[in-house]
Amino acid sequence: MSNPESDGPSDNEWEDRGELAWNEFDWENYLRDQDEVLQRYVRLYDKSAGRPDRIDHVAQGMGWDEGDWSSEEEAPESPANPANDGAEAEDSDPYTLLKNPIFIATKAIYLTLQRTWEKAAIDPAKLPQRSALLVASSLHRGEQQATLAIQALDFGDYAMAISLLKRALRELNLTLALLGDRALDEARALVALREDMIPRLFDLREIWLRVMAECRDELDRPVDDEDAAN
Repeated sequence: MSNPESDGPSDNEWEDRGELAWNEFDWENYLRDQDEVLQRYVRLYDKSAGRPDRIDHVAQGMGWDEGDWSSEEEAPESPANPANDGAEAEDSDPYTLLKNPIFIATKAIYLTLQRTWEKAAIDPAKLPQRSALLVASSLHRGEQQATLAIQALDFGDYAMAISLLKRALRELNLTLALLGDRALDEARALVALREDMIPRLFDLREIWLRVMAECRDELDRPVDDEDAAN
C-alpha cells in the first residue's frame, strides 16, 4: 500500500521529477524491466502453488520487506513505496503503479488465470462458448476494478480504494459462481480448470481483504497521531 500525505496529485506532479528526462527508448526499457518483474512473480507463484503460505512466500522471494507488502512503513524517498525487485541499480527509476507490490501480485495472478482459461476457452469442443465468454469478461472486470483500487491507494484515497475493492470482490465472487455452474459439470476440461483457478481466486481475495483492512486502519487513525508522526 502507499501512504501519500496529500489527498490527490498536485498540479505539478509530473513537473517535479528532479533531473529525470527520459525519451521513448528509456521508457520502453523501463516497461520491459517491469514486465520481467511481473513474470518473475508468476514463476515464483507457480512454484509455490502447493504452499499454504504462498502469498507471503512469494512476496519474500520478490524481495519485498514487511513495509512494502503491508504498508506498515513508508519509504522516505517515495510517497508510494515501490517494490524492491532486488536490483539496486533500479533504485533511481521513477515510481509508477507498475512498481506497486499489490499491483504486481494482482496483475500476475490474473495473468495466470487468464492464460489458463484461454487455453480451454478457445476450443468450443472443450467449453460452451457462452460460459467461456462470461468467465473471461468477469476476469477482465475484476482486474479492472482492482487496478483502479490500487491507483486510489497510491493517491492515498483509502475510502475509494475500499469501495473499488468491494467491486472487485463482487466480480471475483461472480467468477467463482460461473466456475461452479452445474451446467458445466459435463465439460471435462472444466474439472482441471477449477482445481487450478479457484485457489488463485482465493489468493486474490486474501490480498484484497488484507489491503481493505489496512485501509480501514488508516481511516480510523486519529488525525492527531498523523500530525505527531510528522
